[in-house]
Amino acid sequence: MRNTARFAISAISILIALAIGSSAQPSPNDESTFAPFQRWMAAVLTGDTGALKSLYSTNPPAQIRIKTVMHDADADTGFWLDLKSPTMKVEIVRLIVRPTRANVIFRADVESGGQTITVTDDQGWQKQGDQWRLLYAERTDDPKLQQPADMKKDLYPADADAHAEIREAEERAAKQHKRLLLVVGANWCFDCHVLDLAFHSPQLQPILAANYEVVHIDIGPDGKKNTDVLQQFNASTDKGVPALVVAESDGKVVFSQRNGEFEDARGLTPDALAEFLNKWKPQAR
Repeated sequence: MRNTARFAISAISILIALAIGSSAQPSPNDESTFAPFQRWMAAVLTGDTGALKSLYSTNPPAQIRIKTVMHDADADTGFWLDLKSPTMKVEIVRLIVRPTRANVIFRADVESGGQTITVTDDQGWQKQGDQWRLLYAERTDDPKLQQPADMKKDLYPADADAHAEIREAEERAAKQHKRLLLVVGANWCFDCHVLDLAFHSPQLQPILAANYEVVHIDIGPDGKKNTDVLQQFNASTDKGVPALVVAESDGKVVFSQRNGEFEDARGLTPDALAEFLNKWKPQAR
């Protein structure tokens, strides 16, 4: 899908400005707007408890993930209604609409109690009969890492040769006394884009430049690409991406993520990432 939309919304009016750009795998059914999401926003802004709750799936029950912990729909509706904000600035990062499924990732700045609260939300919608229902959401309140405004960056080119890139990175690492940092993921992965922004931040970029050769390993649209590379480096994506591997210039694995430590990158802090990079950087000679 190729859409980036920005919304300035009030309880009285919804003003929409669209900017088109690539963000995920293209779909012939993508739409520039998604009416159920607009109804969800309107219910939040008007404080309409009944209307808001009616948009969440009950069979199966909606699942809400907050800081890696699962909650029921009440945890989400309660959060948004408690903000009691008549205005909300929303930036759509990704909108994909298919016949029976839809995905909306957005960032929101909400004025509440005299302060601005920033939220990143990843919503999954399902067509149930003739109605759309919110089936799941992953919400990050007050994220500490910069969140991407879109997913246009081609982090994982489809024509990249992972084996060749690893060999070249190993040669550079050997000459410069560095280690390899393999970042396993895909362009459709929001957290991969969050991690990339973090790695280019003033706090983390110098650590990476001095100590690592970074190689992006694409798992493809179906998650099955470059499985031989994952096996070679004892990495697993069973618990999500991005997944990180640290290896010596000769390919010897130093660290290999297997427990989804970075799959919720949107909720990490710069200090946590700096600690990881400093922990696994090469020892001083």
